Amino acid sequence: MEALKVVVYNNDPRTAQALAVCLSQHFRCVQPARTYETIRDAVEHDQADVLVLDLETSRSDEIGRLHREFPSLCIVGTHRLADETIWTEALTQGAADVCEPRDVDVVRSVMRERTHRVAA
Repeated sequence: MEALKVVVYNNDPRTAQALAVCLSQHFRCVQPARTYETIRDAVEHDQADVLVLDLETSRSDEIGRLHREFPSLCIVGTHRLADETIWTEALTQGAADVCEPRDVDVVRSVMRERTHRVAA
């Protein structure tokens, strides 16, 4: 089990809970950010290594702002209908990846990013 600290934000509480449960099978500390307004506090309080962020309800510049404020934070964006434009914009702002908010996709993205960081 990885020692990463993960914060999950999704506007849909059921999706957030499902992601948190799945991620907690792979990572020791997984905490939900209850509201969009509490994302920063959750990342800072939990000293998170990873943020799984719902891009559908986030401000378009949120990844860039979070990346500047927490440069070592790995941000994995989720979006049900992510296209190349959304993906490119998110990566340009500092996201590690963008995927559908399905459990397996998010876990795979977080694990891939963690492997890249350890190897670097």
